[in-house]
Amino acid sequence: MSLAPIGVVAIAAVVVMSLAWLRQTRTLNAGWVDVIWALMTGAAAVWYGASGEGAMVPRALTALLGGLWGLRLAAHLGRRLYGAPEDSRYASMRERTNGNQRAFVVMYAIQAILVVVCSLPFFASAANPVEGFTPWTIAAIVVWVVAVGGETIADAQLARFRAAPTNKGRVCDVGLWQYSRHPNYFFEWLHWFTYALLAIGSPIQWLAWLGPVLMFVLVYFVSGVPFAERASLRSRGNAYREYQARVSKFFPLPRKTTRT
Repeated sequence: MSLAPIGVVAIAAVVVMSLAWLRQTRTLNAGWVDVIWALMTGAAAVWYGASGEGAMVPRALTALLGGLWGLRLAAHLGRRLYGAPEDSRYASMRERTNGNQRAFVVMYAIQAILVVVCSLPFFASAANPVEGFTPWTIAAIVVWVVAVGGETIADAQLARFRAAPTNKGRVCDVGLWQYSRHPNYFFEWLHWFTYALLAIGSPIQWLAWLGPVLMFVLVYFVSGVPFAERASLRSRGNAYREYQARVSKFFPLPRKTTRT
């Protein structure tokens, strides 16, 4: 099995992230790196689907589902970032390092590495030689629809809640946000099971499980949930602590009843 397609993704990731870093040195806004990561990872799915050695159906679904996922996520992040100040994660990093660009070089390099690593499930599913639609193929499509649909709904609910002037300073506690404090991250994680299912029958199907495992570590322990929790506690204080007491942190579950 040729690893050349992975090499193409690696080279593209280094080049694009280097250009993004250079632009950031002029704009002093690193937030767009998240949009670029989503676009490049989705583009990697399309590339692997086109260049993969597997059967037509898993290759086509890898390209279609992975490409649409990346495009939707990039569009959502782009709308949120357009015209806004630098994301607080990167603004805080700039303040802590006094604007030292070495820290940002490392951050952009890590993002390039993550493009390659997070694209490997696509490579595994595009290498699946099993022809036609199987029960696993159908399951993969169902998971993708539920996950990407759920994430889209959660994002829209949060955006509508924040847009209402009467909700200023309040905790979003409507729709899917009644059952998970981070339904967007939950559905993002769930989405990666799509490619593990598509890869069943692939000689490297084990590689596809890197998606859900790595994404859970990233969103639950590193850059997703922990940062959002700290930011919400700073901005909403006791209201968010009360929300924490009755709503599941990650997995959607029935609300807890609190005693008064």
